[in-house]
Amino acid sequence: MKLHLLAFTLFAGATALATPTLGKTLKWSSQGDIVTMDPYAHTESFTSNMQHHIYDPLVRRNKQLEIEPALATSWTIVEPNRWRFKIRQGVKFHNGDVLSADDVVASITRLLDPTSRAKGNLPAVEKAEKVDDQTVDLVLKGPYPLLLNDLSGIFIMSKKWMEANNALKPGNTTTGVTTFASTNANGTGPFKLESYKPDVGTTLVVNPDWWDKPQHNLTRIEFKPIKSDATRVAALLSGEIDMMAPAPLQDLQRMSGAGMKVVEEPSLRVIFLGVNMRPELLAMPGQKNPMLDKRVRQAMWQAIDLDTIQKRVMRGKSRNIALMVAPPVPGYDASLDVLPKYDPDAAKKLLADAGYPNGFKTKLDCPNDRYIADEQICVAIAAMWKKVGIDVDLKTESRATYFPRQDKGETDAYMLGWATLPPMDSYSVLSAIFATRKQGTAFGGNNPNGLSDPRFDDLATKAGVELDEKKRRAMLTEALKIAKDEVYFLPLHQQPVAWAMKTNVELPQFPDEYVRLWFAKVN
Repeated sequence: MKLHLLAFTLFAGATALATPTLGKTLKWSSQGDIVTMDPYAHTESFTSNMQHHIYDPLVRRNKQLEIEPALATSWTIVEPNRWRFKIRQGVKFHNGDVLSADDVVASITRLLDPTSRAKGNLPAVEKAEKVDDQTVDLVLKGPYPLLLNDLSGIFIMSKKWMEANNALKPGNTTTGVTTFASTNANGTGPFKLESYKPDVGTTLVVNPDWWDKPQHNLTRIEFKPIKSDATRVAALLSGEIDMMAPAPLQDLQRMSGAGMKVVEEPSLRVIFLGVNMRPELLAMPGQKNPMLDKRVRQAMWQAIDLDTIQKRVMRGKSRNIALMVAPPVPGYDASLDVLPKYDPDAAKKLLADAGYPNGFKTKLDCPNDRYIADEQICVAIAAMWKKVGIDVDLKTESRATYFPRQDKGETDAYMLGWATLPPMDSYSVLSAIFATRKQGTAFGGNNPNGLSDPRFDDLATKAGVELDEKKRRAMLTEALKIAKDEVYFLPLHQQPVAWAMKTNVELPQFPDEYVRLWFAKVN
């Protein structure tokens, strides 16, 4: 299926369909679990996806992934650095609290707290100010073209509920800080949280007082994490679950032959390896870090047989890529998307030229329940690096423990996936992954390993306020070119989106990999 360019067209109003007859339960599974119920304690997209069923943002994406009103009905740019939002009237939180400007201000203030893990998701906002009970101003650091895109991933919480439960300060999955909001939830969304049991399951029930008109017919959602591909497939084939997302690539034909519905879509998510750019590797304490040498990074990339991974591990479903964003994303340039040739001999020569004729030691850390075939990919890469003299200490673990360690920089080489969410723009890669991580700024939120190139910081600052779209995209492309030329990261592939479900389940699939069950029907 060809993936077309996503248009970020602003709709004047949300499209609503007639309310269907309610009364269905949907049971589904994925290979990993929700890491927290706190919307501002993480930057993990699967968790955000699940929270979106409970919480609403000010603006959201429709079935075409275009921006449309949600808790905000309209907005105006009062000044270049001040946007005014009108809050939807009559909206109630799940506990009965009525939505007002106070909730929006408290939510944005909580998100921007210095201890918030997700503060980088709203990099241009300085503060929120109440104008009246139904009006809020967002004060920006300067002109910013992607505010609505960013806001589509920022969920609004109840101020009264946070105050009553001592949760005005956010939790943080990296530092281990938890609050009442880490295990409980009170949103305005289409479903309410009934129970959340980490590693066991999460149950949601329909919110009959949702402000919007539902396009689903569900009364209950039961989510169960099942790490094993074989067990998850067996659960679908036996009728224990109705759907899985993602579905293991090696079982797609089998499930289709067994009467299951299999749907596939190219994904926006790029899977890549990051490397340690600090003075020392964890695997080589007291010695100079070989990865600081571009030739070593180039050797590590050329030593990976991406075609073999694509054919054997990814079953021909992925797309090898040389850039850190997928083709539909603004900033992508096809002329730069050219991979180095797999060449172990050339890799060995590069290592020797850099002063490591016998290779070196490194740690490689990967999740085993987050991305499609993540563990298998890393096992294959470790073996490939071994052939050129790189001695790999490979560790794979659950996303619940992996991402906090990765975010603290407790890795030498690590796997990460990035789908440019929520803005669906290369600026998210530039500001979050390329730019230097600095305390008190929104830059570098996902750059834990010491990368610091002033060119990225300059481009992030300029692109963040550039309103001329042609100039802004040129800056993004320049940043992607620098990252490739310097081999700061090792892009692997665009992973596919593959879901499997019973034939009585109807659910549109999206290239951002989000499972939007407020569009689901069980017949």
